[in-house]
Amino acid sequence: MAEPKSEVGFDAFQALDIRVGTITDARDFPEAHKPAYILTIDFGPELGTRTSSARITERYTKADLLGRQVAAVVNFPPKKIGPVRSECLVLGFSDERGRVVLVTPEKPVPNGGALH
Repeated sequence: MAEPKSEVGFDAFQALDIRVGTITDARDFPEAHKPAYILTIDFGPELGTRTSSARITERYTKADLLGRQVAAVVNFPPKKIGPVRSECLVLGFSDERGRVVLVTPEKPVPNGGALH
């Protein structure tokens, strides 16, 4: 079992802007070093849509992803991953085989809703 990472203050945690959004597009990302999708996520009228690269091809098909709500950190600076500008970090956990399982709300919530 992995050891917990070093402690961070509550202020550092509160600095993360974690929001929910709906995946509106999922495309193959052939230029990625490891299999990945390019996701377009709608975070509602305040934030609009953002793009993210996600290595989730082992567990999800593109069709599985369309319309799915996911949690993401939206206040990291954009990161260039090959030709893609990743504008948010989609959150997930590894299952027993190392495949990413997305963090999703249990019931539908408005896009752009923040973590409480």
